[in-house]
Amino acid sequence: MSSREPIYTTAITAGRALFSALRLRPLVTGAQNLPDTGGAVIAMTHFGYLDFALVEWATWRHNRRRIRFMAKKSVFSKPVVGWLMRGMRHIPVDMEAGAEAYADAIAALRRGELIGVFPEAGVSASFTVRELKTGAVRLAAEAGVPLVPVAVWGGHRLLTKNRRIRTRERFGVPVSFAIGRAMHPTTTDDPKTGTEALREELRWLVTQAQDGYPDSGAGQWWQPREGGGTAPTPDEAARADAERDRRRRLERQSREG
Repeated sequence: MSSREPIYTTAITAGRALFSALRLRPLVTGAQNLPDTGGAVIAMTHFGYLDFALVEWATWRHNRRRIRFMAKKSVFSKPVVGWLMRGMRHIPVDMEAGAEAYADAIAALRRGELIGVFPEAGVSASFTVRELKTGAVRLAAEAGVPLVPVAVWGGHRLLTKNRRIRTRERFGVPVSFAIGRAMHPTTTDDPKTGTEALREELRWLVTQAQDGYPDSGAGQWWQPREGGGTAPTPDEAARADAERDRRRRLERQSREG
């Protein structure tokens, strides 16, 4: 793996400058669980749109490694963003037919890359860990690499679904990272059982991150309802997602018709 990647290096530099300007406060536990060499699947919670950049930030601070993220193919079609994504060797995923992306990820893992995956397949507006897709577990098993669970708490206070956040609210936000011990699924394991184990681990890591979080979430929009906040419940968030998907489907049909 080449150490010279000017586009990724520039993106990391820009990200570090942004997070420094915002005076973000990273709080990391379990950094030693991030592998210094070799391939691994990094399975992350997804409560905010900047979680991918924050996890790369924490990883870079620890061992200077780059993560190749699996992202929706539509992102790669955008003029500037798409060029950046391709330049950083992230992996486009066709949500209708993901076999090519899966094969690309397996090849990258076997080359010794870190592959970042959001097993929830979308931002959770309830800020709780939803049911997971089995892809992360299957990738690790087939490539024969470890699966490292990572919970990010606080990143959603910067940019998230269904919430307009004022610029001044983004300054000085604590961002907590709880990195769990590697899991080692194999091809003889049941991927559904392994995925449920991953979900339980991520939920435990979120609780760990919340317990050590310096800001009280009582009555706050960014705190789950079950934790004393005002975020939507999982059922409310699921209904809102379904309604949004329905509107988008109708809009697409109208354009195509």
